[in-house]
Amino acid sequence: MELRALRYFVTVADELHFGRAADRLHIAQPAVSRQIARLERELGVRLFDRSPRRVRLTADGLRVLDAAREALAAADRVRVAASPRAGVMRIGTGTGQFTARLERGIDALRERAPGFDVVLVDLPLPARLNALRQGELDLVLARGVRAAPGVRVLPTWTESLFAVVSTRHPAAGREGIRVAELAGGPFRISQEHDGSVVTALREAGAPVPPGHRAGTVADTLVEVGSDPRSWTVLPADQVAELRPGRVRAIPLEPATTITGSVVVPDDLPSPCVAAHRAAFR
Repeated sequence: MELRALRYFVTVADELHFGRAADRLHIAQPAVSRQIARLERELGVRLFDRSPRRVRLTADGLRVLDAAREALAAADRVRVAASPRAGVMRIGTGTGQFTARLERGIDALRERAPGFDVVLVDLPLPARLNALRQGELDLVLARGVRAAPGVRVLPTWTESLFAVVSTRHPAAGREGIRVAELAGGPFRISQEHDGSVVTALREAGAPVPPGHRAGTVADTLVEVGSDPRSWTVLPADQVAELRPGRVRAIPLEPATTITGSVVVPDDLPSPCVAAHRAAFR
């Protein structure tokens, strides 16, 4: 009997809906149905009564559910005990991103459980998510991610987006600006944003031109500050950390936002999921 099948069973039992369970597990619904059917054959009992309108646990399913939860909890305890990094939380982030949110979130987590160390790992977003799947990270912060296979994406906060221009830019004195008004100058975007900012702008209907890719947010700001025609876009968290001087942030019109998420392993126990999400909200 595979732990994966038990996790699928518990998720369906929680949701009482195969489609919602599949969404939560980030897999296709037929895969969930196959695993449940295989588990029923292996156990020799019917776990769910299914109809076109509802899914409910059978009496056998109710008995198996408690045992399945106990088995998964025991497996989690074994995994923690066997980990050479017990007592360490490894958080995936991007260079120069989430600084203030990380500080607040780590403080909030330590209020609940003070006895752990934190290791921050800077990786591009695809590598961040892959490291989480491989068990090399415990938690990832990301912007603009709706779903990813093998992990749980938890939308946690929303940030406004700002245009950032040189203080010598013709629009530097504006109190608000439309992307279309900036499109005549070079658009610069950090590779660290992995396209999430551009996607948010396009979903809001902004005419985003092809961008020149810089390495880091810091590099992007240096390039923008040295060119009175160029511009970039940053989320509010990063705008709050700008030092006054060579660049200025201007609110976008109409107001445009991007969603930030906590991403965790798909088998993380529910109390941990809730605590992580609350800490970084």
